[in-house]
Amino acid sequence: MTKKHEWIGLDHVQLAAPVGSEDIARKFFGELLGMREVPKPEKLRVRGGAWFQCGAQLIHIGVEEGFIPAKKAHPAFIVQNIGSLMEHLQENGVSIRIDEEIPHLIRFFTEDPFGNRLEFMEAKQE
Repeated sequence: MTKKHEWIGLDHVQLAAPVGSEDIARKFFGELLGMREVPKPEKLRVRGGAWFQCGAQLIHIGVEEGFIPAKKAHPAFIVQNIGSLMEHLQENGVSIRIDEEIPHLIRFFTEDPFGNRLEFMEAKQE
């Protein structure tokens, strides 16, 4: 009998961005959000884009011609000390939308510099 497959988790989420926007991605994901950039494998570097470490997962920023931002589909980041992140983003001119629809979560939405939707969340302490 063959062993059934087992889900382990996610390796990465890819977000799209306009061609030539790698420095903007580095400023937002690297400098503003504080994610460490991860070098792409040599053979993939010619495609452009940038990769960032987010906990145990990666965020891949892939560049594409005819880019259109994702307004509905989005990654949801789990954050510790979410209030500090909200303040940091607002102090740096990033608008946020607080959402209170899930009672056990503190969460908000924003967009990356390319217009892609991003969600940030933290479990409420009871």
